[in-house]
Amino acid sequence: MNIESNILKYYLRDTYFITGTAYAGKSTMVKMLAERYGMTMCGENYHLPVSRAVARPDLQPDLCYFSRMKSWEDFVRRSPEEYERWIYASAREVAGFEVAQLISLSGKGKVIVDTSIPLPLLHEISDYGHVAVMLAEQSMSVERFFDRSDPDKQFLLQVIQGCEDADAVMKNYREGLARINSRQHYEEFANSGFFTIVRENNDADTREAVCDRLAAHFGLSRPEP
Repeated sequence: MNIESNILKYYLRDTYFITGTAYAGKSTMVKMLAERYGMTMCGENYHLPVSRAVARPDLQPDLCYFSRMKSWEDFVRRSPEEYERWIYASAREVAGFEVAQLISLSGKGKVIVDTSIPLPLLHEISDYGHVAVMLAEQSMSVERFFDRSDPDKQFLLQVIQGCEDADAVMKNYREGLARINSRQHYEEFANSGFFTIVRENNDADTREAVCDRLAAHFGLSRPEP
């Protein structure tokens, strides 16, 4: 069964999407906007409890990778080309889970989402005022990927460091990150037609300013006390 885009747009009318490259600040902004404006937060990989339980190898083969991989060491040892392919194929497969979960929140207030839904689909189910793209240059996305404290990144770092040839594995993994955050993919986001914010490569704390820009773009106002 296909659901027409006008129906999906109606049910997602209170949903706001943030997408983009790694290390651009997406997760931070989703959290800040949710706290500041009383929105429901759907953070990175919010779909996992359902997608891992429901995904089928014949329908979502890339989402089922985790059930067939031998170990987490195998995960970080994949070729850069395969890692890039898997990331974007998984995003296409998971889009249905994301949309279904977001529809389930319809009518319960505004929702802010850290999403991997592909850009063409975002154009179908949403509009300019409900989507923001956040970008970081490839050097930041790759070199500072493990500088964050979130558990998923730190777990992968521990897996890599536990490999016998840790330096070679880290080099291979960073090459995969470089492909995922390549100039080609960066330009696809930059030329998507959506509102875009580029993270500057410096140590200045711009979180409040960026949050203000996103709130203005989304037309958000603080809830009354």
